[in-house]
Order: sequence, then structure tokens, then C-alpha cells
Amino acid sequence: MNGKWVSHDVRDAVVDYVNHWKQRAELPAKRILAWIGLYESTFYKWCRSYGKTYDHNGAIPRDHWLEDWERDAIVRFHFKHPLEGYRRLTYMMLDADIVAVSPATVYRVLSKADLLGRKTSKTKTKGMGFNQPAAPHRHWHVDVSHLNICGTFYYMTSVIDGYSRAVVHWEIREQMKELDIETILQRAKEMHPGVKPQIITDNGPQFISNDFKQFIRISGMTHVRTSPYYPQSNGKIERYHRTIKSECIRPKTPLSLGDAQRTVSDFVRTYNHERLHSAIGYVTPADMLAGRAASIHAARDQKLADARTRRGNARRAAREGQSATYTGDARPEDKALLRSNLSAAPGA
Repeated sequence: MNGKWVSHDVRDAVVDYVNHWKQRAELPAKRILAWIGLYESTFYKWCRSYGKTYDHNGAIPRDHWLEDWERDAIVRFHFKHPLEGYRRLTYMMLDADIVAVSPATVYRVLSKADLLGRKTSKTKTKGMGFNQPAAPHRHWHVDVSHLNICGTFYYMTSVIDGYSRAVVHWEIREQMKELDIETILQRAKEMHPGVKPQIITDNGPQFISNDFKQFIRISGMTHVRTSPYYPQSNGKIERYHRTIKSECIRPKTPLSLGDAQRTVSDFVRTYNHERLHSAIGYVTPADMLAGRAASIHAARDQKLADARTRRGNARRAAREGQSATYTGDARPEDKALLRSNLSAAPGA
């Protein structure tokens, strides 16, 4: 009998039987329960529920659970932005006031709809000793990348702020010598007067020349070169160049240098002012650079709290409206059925 489901009639009969023989034979209930093979905990639980029928035993929705229209909105938004991860989707929906949910909730909804792909990753510890900048324009990451435009190779140099991940400046040229790098850095400094960042580069020939060292010293900046044959040590700019090639250059397929410059310019504008960056808390680099990240995070937290409160108030109001239909002699199973129907009703 232990561990098996029994009806409330059998349960009450067992309680009556044990109580009867406990008084009749003056034996402790423990001994009688051992004879019939029933746990004491089960018996006393049946005593507490004596005379009661089994109530609703299913999963009762909590007040903060999602409503059906919210699940549909999450799925629709995923189809509008199929290339975005679930975390970026979460904060995009928060900022656009579509649905106020947490990343874990979006993950569960998309996973249940079989809309998530599997990703495998390994934990890497190399390079974890690098101290991240605490303010904008402390670190500028610089690198040169090759672009294939209609069979002709060009050079693109980008300058990334290490704190905000904002693209400070970029240029595409037919050649990229040491003088070209100096010109690009000087134009970047003119856009942000008074800053003296630390320039982080690899060991390319443009960055190890004596003329470049003199330029860094005269301009008031400092220069650090990464470990040889280890591009991950300058991973911020490497990742950006990988992103701009996979999301801009290759899909758009520019046909000329001017076309490539216009395409990259549009992408950089979107990257800095619209695209949410995962490494800085899913805000745009422009917001991070301007110091608006804390207020954006606070506004998102408030939206999540308001959404939970709204769902709770709606469900409580619905329950209070349905409670008037209960009569004094209503059976518990009828109440359980009414609660089940209420939780399954649209908009509940």
C-alpha cells in the first residue's frame, strides 16, 4: 500500500480501522501499522486529510507565469530576428516594450518551440589575467584586415575602444603602411580631443617600426604589442573584424571600393548605435561610451518587475471574479475543475 495511490474512501477506511483496533486492543498505532505494512508518515498524513477528497493535483499556474500572448510574441520576434541569440533577443524586446521577460524565460520558450540550435564551447583560461579598462578611451585596439572586393584585395584598419567596444574610426585603403596607420590614429584622436589611450596591436610590420614608436611618443599615447602567434590576445578587434566580414562584407558583396565604404559605414553606424553587444551587458556601444548603461539596466529591471506585478494582478482579479460562482455546498473537485479551466482560459 505504501507508495501507491489509493482513493479517499480506502484512505479513510484504513484510518478508521487503525483507530478502532488501537482503542479496542490497547495497542500503539505503530505496531498495527507495522502489521498492515503502512508507513507512519503516510498514516498521519491520511489522518490530517481525513474526510477530504483529493483536490486539484496538477500544476497550478503561478501569478508571474507567462501569458499565451507573451509566448507568441517571443516566437514571432525570434522569426523576425533569426540570427540573434536568445539573450540579445531578450533585451531587444525589453527595449522595444514588446515583452518583459528574463533571458531564462526566452530560452525556455524557444527551446520548447524547438527553435534553438545546439552550441558546444570549451572553457578557456589563457589570457584571463588581462585587466579590462575601467573607463572609455583607456584602451584602443587596432588591427589590419584584408578585404576581397570583386577579386581585388584592400586593407581595412579599425580602431575599437576596449571599454565600450565602440568603433572609434575605420578606413579602407589600397595599401596600409606605417604612415597610413599613423594617419588613421591621428584622425581618431581628432574625433576625441584630449584622450591619450594605450594602443594595443599585434606584431605587424607597421607597428614595430621606429617611426611608429616616435609617433606614439609624440602624440602622448602608449603602445603595447600582443603575444606573437596568439591573435586571441587582441580578441576584441579580431572578433569585430570577423563580425563585419560575416554580417556585412560577404552578405552585401560590394562591387567597388566606394560601394564597400558605404556598406561598412552603414554597418558601423548600426553596430555603434543599434546593435546590442553581449560583452557589455546587451547595450549598444554608443550607450556604453556615453555612460548610459546603468540607467538602461535599471529601466529593464523595472520593466521586468512591472510585468510580474501586472500578471499577478490580472490572475488575482480573474480568480476573485470567478470566486463569486462558488456556492456554500460546492464540492472540492468542482472548485478544482473551475481553477483548472480558469488557468487554461485565454488571457489568464
